[in-house]
Amino acid sequence: MKAPFPWFGGKSRVAHLVWERFGDVPNYVEPFAGSLAVLLNRPTNPRIETVNDLDCFLSNFWRAIQFDPQAVADHADWPVNEADLHARHLWLVNQTDFRERMKSDPDYFDPKIAGWWVWGICQWIGSGWCSKPEWAGRGNASRAARGIATVDVKRPQLKAGGSGVFSTWQARPCMRSQGVNRQLPDLSGDSGAAGRGVHASARSNALTDWFADLQNRLRKVRVCCGDWKRVLGPSPTTKIGITGVFLDPPYSQAERSKKIYSEDSPSIATEVRDWAIENGENPQLRIALCGYEGEHVMPDSWKCIAWKAAGGYGNQGDGLGRANAGRERIWFSQHCLSASLFERGLNELIL
Repeated sequence: MKAPFPWFGGKSRVAHLVWERFGDVPNYVEPFAGSLAVLLNRPTNPRIETVNDLDCFLSNFWRAIQFDPQAVADHADWPVNEADLHARHLWLVNQTDFRERMKSDPDYFDPKIAGWWVWGICQWIGSGWCSKPEWAGRGNASRAARGIATVDVKRPQLKAGGSGVFSTWQARPCMRSQGVNRQLPDLSGDSGAAGRGVHASARSNALTDWFADLQNRLRKVRVCCGDWKRVLGPSPTTKIGITGVFLDPPYSQAERSKKIYSEDSPSIATEVRDWAIENGENPQLRIALCGYEGEHVMPDSWKCIAWKAAGGYGNQGDGLGRANAGRERIWFSQHCLSASLFERGLNELIL
């Protein structure tokens, strides 16, 4: 089972390695939910599972899928449309009340926002989807200060002769970008797909079936929205029993392309590593920490597994994704289970 949207840094290729090291733990916690690639690829029946993400749009999607997948599918079922993409983007980033409710009310969700968000992220190229700084208008300081995104106000085109219908000498239309920089939607596909994620199938019931399957899998998963440490105290972890903690924080900013994550912090990777080291000797915790080669210096008691990413967002932009694809690492704490012969052989093949 997989998420219905592309996600930078997804770990579906190594989910089986994580579960071999965790085993069938009675409790599982994922503080950086993302696409839930590891959780969705659990080979055993779900037990107690808690996921969290600071990204309100992402957390809202998973909550909405749990409680009203049909409504999410209805709002996500719309063809690729460039004008709608930018209009909905602007509407979504202006939902300030929504953000506050997501962080304060554990039962709140909005299926329309969830549907529009997943519809848009599946056709958005690279980073920036629903990222507020990308849309905060410099031309309206008061609205921006209140957290309301605006479009820059520009003066009319005053060049000699004018442009378009005002030009008396131009033989062809003016093709320069005017006003807001508009991004072409992702138009990739193949003979059986009209795009990625929710746009991959033309079947009318495809999203309904897909989202219903996700609802069944996530029925008892506890979805939180906020700081990652909130789900790592004793109550949601060791007081329940042996706990697998999968830590997949944003990579250090010096190690990857900028503006990939809508919620980011320059110190987050370091803070997560420090927590992992501090708690790595706890026999009740089986911890996995993701990062790049050289990004984290871990104690000798931790086992490092190398793997290679397939690509995705990391292959776009400044090329760092292509360079980093072979630098992917997962560090496992000392109380994780021993690696199988199959895992060791696979790891050698990946390297």
